[in-house]
Parts: sequence; C-alpha cells; structure tokens
Amino acid sequence: MGYRVVVAGATGNVGREMLNILAEREFPVDEIAALASRKSLGTEVSFGDKTLTTKDLDTFDFTGWDIALFAVGSDATKIYAPKAAAAGCVVIDNSSLYRYDPQVPLIVPEVNADAIEGYKAKNIIANPNCSTAQMVVALKPLHDRARIKRVVVSTYQSVSGAGKAGIDELWDQTKGIYVPGQEVAPSKFTKQIAFNVIPHIDVFMEDGSTKEEWKMVAETKKILDTKVKVTATCVRVPVFVGHSESINIEFEDFLDEEEARDILREAPGVLVVDKREPGGYITPVECVGDYATYISRIRQDSTIDNGLNLWCVSDNLRKGAALNAVQIAEVLGNRCLKKG
Repeated sequence: MGYRVVVAGATGNVGREMLNILAEREFPVDEIAALASRKSLGTEVSFGDKTLTTKDLDTFDFTGWDIALFAVGSDATKIYAPKAAAAGCVVIDNSSLYRYDPQVPLIVPEVNADAIEGYKAKNIIANPNCSTAQMVVALKPLHDRARIKRVVVSTYQSVSGAGKAGIDELWDQTKGIYVPGQEVAPSKFTKQIAFNVIPHIDVFMEDGSTKEEWKMVAETKKILDTKVKVTATCVRVPVFVGHSESINIEFEDFLDEEEARDILREAPGVLVVDKREPGGYITPVECVGDYATYISRIRQDSTIDNGLNLWCVSDNLRKGAALNAVQIAEVLGNRCLKKG
C-alpha cells in the first residue's frame, strides 16, 4: 500500500521537478494530484510516463491524502498549508513561511533526519533555503569530526532561484545585447543580470545584510548547531541552474585537508571531485540534473589555526528544493507514516 501524494504548484520549476524526482526515485505513490492556481488550471504536467492535468488548489479537498509537497510561495502557503494539515495531510513546504517556526522542523535528511518527529505539532515540515541546504550537507560530516566554530560563505546563485521570470530575464537580456532593438531592461532583478553579477538577493535588512544572507545564518543554526557562527554574502550570477558557494570554515579542533577529503568522500549526498589540475573541480553546468552536492578545492586556510576552504556546487532545483522535499517525504514515510 502506497501513499496518496499532492504536489501544489505543479506547473512551476520546482513543482515540475518534484514530480520528476518522485517518479525517478520510485516513491511509493498510489495516487497523485497536481495542483495549480486557477490561471494554470488544466495545464498538463508529466509524472514519469504519465500525464497529469492540474486541479484547482483553491477548491481541492486534502481529506484522505497523506503527503502534500508545496511549491507555491509563502502567500499561498499561508492560506492552503493549514487547510491541508488540518485535514490530516502532512505538508512539506518549500517556501520560507514556516522555516523559523520553533514548532515546525526544518529538515535536510543527511543532516538532521531525527528532527522529523517534530512534524506532529502542526503536521507541517519546512524545506530549507536552496543555498543553505547544499552548505549544511557539506558542513555536517566535518562538524561531527572537529566542531565548527565559524563559517564565512560567499554564494554564486543561479537565476533559476528567482523562478521562471529570472530564467527568462537572463535569456532575453543576453539575446538583446547582441540584437540591436531587442535590449531588455532589468525587471525581475535590480540591475542587468546578463554578463554581470548582482550582490543582492531578497530585501535589505537594517544591519545591511539581505534576507537571503539572514536565511543562511538562521537556517544553518536551526539545522546544524545553534552555536555555529555564520556570515554570508549572497550574489546572483548569470547561470541558469546550479548554485555555487565558496566556504571558509574555522574549527575548534585541527582538521587536516586530507582527512577532510576522506570524510567528505564517505558522507551521504556528497561527491568529491578535487584534483589540483585544470578542470579538476565541478562547475554549475556539470551538476545540473544530479542529486549530489559536489565538493572541490578542499585546502587548508593558513591564516587561522584550524581552517579549511572548499568549493560547493549543487543543482538548486534539485537538492536545493525538489529533491530535498522528496527525501523528507521518504524519511517521513519510513520513520513515521510507515506505508508503502
């Protein structure tokens, strides 16, 4: 006996990827419903070799459904997630709405799967920010060995993190630069994204950081360890899919780069590609469509006593969003719901 699964926001980039990954990983689905807003009602989406027609999120009855994967943004989630949860359907939410709620577990299965039991408080589980998810997968096994004191991270985040509008703007601007009369002014982004980088993701906060940077700090503490200090600079780059991060880590204990490399090679969800030669590292283009979080450029930081640097790359639509949500569903099923 399998699960009755709902994907809300099934016509968006993340929703479509959720359907793809549920099929790829052969999640035990007895019945599946693809939900969308009324403007996308009737749109067809793929689930493995099946074609699903979207149903209206506004009128959908969640009674009798087991798991709902939400990829609809915070405003819609605020309306529909409590309805689904009250009907007995466990919500796994990709928005930021519930991430900082102490009664809602924030889960990256490779890092804190044991926190899954906390779903019973509200029948809701939060999926972390895409940039946080890949970073904590890399940090967890190293933290277990040498205890992390401080993390300094700079991100290089793809435009797909801003949705279809971000992808379209990069595509149209790039074409417009080469075709006179087809220039495209910034709309989704604050400045030109084609052939440029923008050190601004989400809104600015009072201390000068952006909300994306604040999210990485708050979420890392909740998922990994409240004692870890984190400072982040988040940058949008002209890449369609795949987030990259330059991570500097300070440990309580000394950790040799060779041992760190061996630890990461054995870590769940991690693939190490780290040859000290031209091309001996992973770039965003190479990670697209893969499940893994890739680690390269592992090296000692000689400016502090117990420091390492590394380069971290992952498909943000997968590990940063859809894959992590499906992995949460797998943990929920195996440990708590126990069907299928």
